[in-house]
Amino acid sequence: MVKKLEESGKKWVKEDPEKEGVYWPNENMKERAWLSDPEIYQKAQENPEEFWAEKAKEALDWFEDWDEIEEWNPPYFNWFIGSETNLAYNCLDRHLEERRNQAAIIWEPEPTEEQHRVLTYQDIYREVNKFANALKNLGVEKGDPVTFWMPMIPETAIAALACQRIGAWHSIVYTAFSPEAVKDRMEDAGSKTLITADGFYRSGKVLKLKEKINEVLDEVDAENCIVANRAESDPPMKDGRDHFYEDIIQDEESYCEPEPIGAEDTGFLLYTSGTTGKPKGIKHSCGAYAAQAALTMKWVFDFHPREIFFSTADIGWITGHSYTLYGPLLNGGTTLWYEGSPYHPEPDRWWKIIEKYGANIFYTAPTAIRALRQKGSDWIEGHDLSSLRLLGSVGEPIDPDTWKWFFNKVGEGRCPIVDTYWQTETGGILLSSLPGIGPFVPGVAGPALPGIQYDVLDATGEPVEPNESGKVVQKHPFGPGMLRGIYQAPEKYEQEYWNEYGDEIYFSGDGGRKTDMEVGGKRLIEITGRMDDILEVSGHRLGTAEIEDAISSLDEVIEVAVVGAPHEVKGEIPAVFIVPSSDVDIEEQKEELEKKIVEVVREKVGPLATPGEAYFVSDVPRTESAKVIRRFLKGLVRDEELGDMTTASNPQCLKEIAEKVDYQGPEEFDF
Repeated sequence: MVKKLEESGKKWVKEDPEKEGVYWPNENMKERAWLSDPEIYQKAQENPEEFWAEKAKEALDWFEDWDEIEEWNPPYFNWFIGSETNLAYNCLDRHLEERRNQAAIIWEPEPTEEQHRVLTYQDIYREVNKFANALKNLGVEKGDPVTFWMPMIPETAIAALACQRIGAWHSIVYTAFSPEAVKDRMEDAGSKTLITADGFYRSGKVLKLKEKINEVLDEVDAENCIVANRAESDPPMKDGRDHFYEDIIQDEESYCEPEPIGAEDTGFLLYTSGTTGKPKGIKHSCGAYAAQAALTMKWVFDFHPREIFFSTADIGWITGHSYTLYGPLLNGGTTLWYEGSPYHPEPDRWWKIIEKYGANIFYTAPTAIRALRQKGSDWIEGHDLSSLRLLGSVGEPIDPDTWKWFFNKVGEGRCPIVDTYWQTETGGILLSSLPGIGPFVPGVAGPALPGIQYDVLDATGEPVEPNESGKVVQKHPFGPGMLRGIYQAPEKYEQEYWNEYGDEIYFSGDGGRKTDMEVGGKRLIEITGRMDDILEVSGHRLGTAEIEDAISSLDEVIEVAVVGAPHEVKGEIPAVFIVPSSDVDIEEQKEELEKKIVEVVREKVGPLATPGEAYFVSDVPRTESAKVIRRFLKGLVRDEELGDMTTASNPQCLKEIAEKVDYQGPEEFDF
């Protein structure tokens, strides 16, 4: 909790003298970085399987060694066949000798008058063992699915690690999802145990979880509901089924033997957030996933033991799994968890947290950065952020203007920004410039990590030339942390990811552009957005990303989303949803701004892309990983049924947008 004085305020980057706005690591960064030699890319590419095997042995303790590194039966693959390990053991037990009294988790509650909590590795170890024994006494066994509907509190981390210790699968559902969404996921997974909390704090209010979830627990025939008493809200409890967390661990032994888990045994299920419809149960392995999470945490963030890592990602998403919980603990560091809103009680809450604990690395989403930028730079002024030495971006492409604001205002022009590209399906980061190698380029994710084979292909499956766009794919051999299927849906797995170019090439669904920059023989890649976000105007196919890029270049625009609205003659025309800058008075400037939008689109994209309507809104629907859910916007402009609106992290904005577009469809917006 005390910043390293010898590193406080140091500069870690230098600007390229020949390319304005391009940055490289300076000598300070190169000297401390885990990876600083570009030859690592070529070394890994010569034999990726051996590379990952060597690094996996460095990253984890294994109970049994593997007989075979990889098994490949397109489109299925396994890593470290025959080996056994345990994720909880690697996060806790092996660190105790050196880090028993070091902070493992620092927890900051939202209410400012409430005391924060610091849990050491010994604290977490003891609580995990007790809760693991409690789960076993309730009948939870290895291979059983356990559903979570939990906020960002230490008990969530403890429960997840306890599941890993006994080999139960956890399926963590984001708390903004509805009870019905929890029910759907429990039924799909066959889960009979739910772990939740009575409530938690968000934007100054107590959100009551147990009270809400009661309506579906009987429908799923739940056998156990474990409730962490976070908000002291006296929730309704059913005898025999419902148990308070504190009660069931009170008399438990403080040691539970870690279950040996095969590297390819299922470690957890995580349901995607529904950008394309019904959520899918993504299966991730145990040891193979842990190896990639540990290594990418170490390489991409140049993370060292005892450092404080502040990820704002909720545990309900893959970033929360890999880099808010498991990654930091696998590497013997400290993870900083915050319970509530970045705007409570004022929009400088994150900056106060960084200052309070001396956080070294800050990882968040472009959406959040844009929102805080909209609040104004004055909220950063006066806060000491000199402990920061690295910034990270995740969830969507970060536009150059937002990148520069993040770099200059939050990082004070000292800190490299690692722009990370990956997915729920990949388990860990795949594209990013490395802190000790670089370069750091606004709007460009970077090269594929060592041992990862990425490319951008055209429609025929051929690699595109530099400065050309295409489809972003991953080629064999794939990183160990990749998904192992969609739960109980093998056909969907094959159709979703292995249908575009055959069963040996994984298609991400995203578009990208190969830049003319390379490092270590690998091209840097810019991610341009989802390839299924396509309009068809008068028979011509237009990508929404291109139109959005044009409009986002306007100073008055903080964020923009484009979908196709029906048109009698053209088939579709672009409908534009805009989050304006805070200094824009829409009532007075609407007509002028609409004119600017038309002009910039016609100039940068062409007359065919001229928007039919511009809607000025406070927010657009998105997943918690910050991707805009365009199917909701499409449904609103087409008066269609929207489906499960709780797959959006901010469903309240749909009511406002429905009013703006004069929605006449069947949905009711009762939030």
